[in-house]
Amino acid sequence: MQKDLPDFTGAIGKWRYMLSTNKTFKRKLICTLLILIVVITSLPLFFDYIEERNGVYLHDLILQAIPAKDVSLITFLIIWSMSGLIIIRCIQHPSIALLMFISFTLLCVTRMASITIIPLNPPDGLIKLNDPITSLVYGGKDKFITKDLFFSGHTSNMFLIFLCLEKRKDKILALTATIFVGILVMIQHVHYTIDVLAAFIFTYLIFRIGKFTSAH
Repeated sequence: MQKDLPDFTGAIGKWRYMLSTNKTFKRKLICTLLILIVVITSLPLFFDYIEERNGVYLHDLILQAIPAKDVSLITFLIIWSMSGLIIIRCIQHPSIALLMFISFTLLCVTRMASITIIPLNPPDGLIKLNDPITSLVYGGKDKFITKDLFFSGHTSNMFLIFLCLEKRKDKILALTATIFVGILVMIQHVHYTIDVLAAFIFTYLIFRIGKFTSAH
């Protein structure tokens, strides 16, 4: 895939150039977006299914040592601030957009598979994470899912943003946000420790696949 044009061409110029001259880029982008739409529209049914089944409860010694507190607001602000940053960078750089879309789609599918294979019941003391935007994906403004546990979607999304960003300052900010979100979801007892740790491993592997796919 051809590299982005220099910055002076502007975001619109870069996108026009890539879409008009790079058929491979265009084909990958369209196919990925179509798959992503199918995945996202299927999520409410998927979440309804996992909420109805019984899973395994994990005795998490680390989580048991952490008093549960509602940190929804700060978690929400961090996640959507970083989401805004990656959206801006995707608009500015088509190559980042393609990498992010491919990797995020793979991440969604992988999480659905891992959640299906490893059914878990929520940790003791779980406090509902109030995120009105994410709740829309679950199937309703006030809907909260408790069993989408292994591995942490909040942590993996933040880590994926870190991996896809290119500027040093952006990456430092995103990595800091990832660590904070991983800690915050544990403070709120939304996830087990293993959910958060596994998110880093799975997300990195998915990112490597996404990077290879977007570049070839």
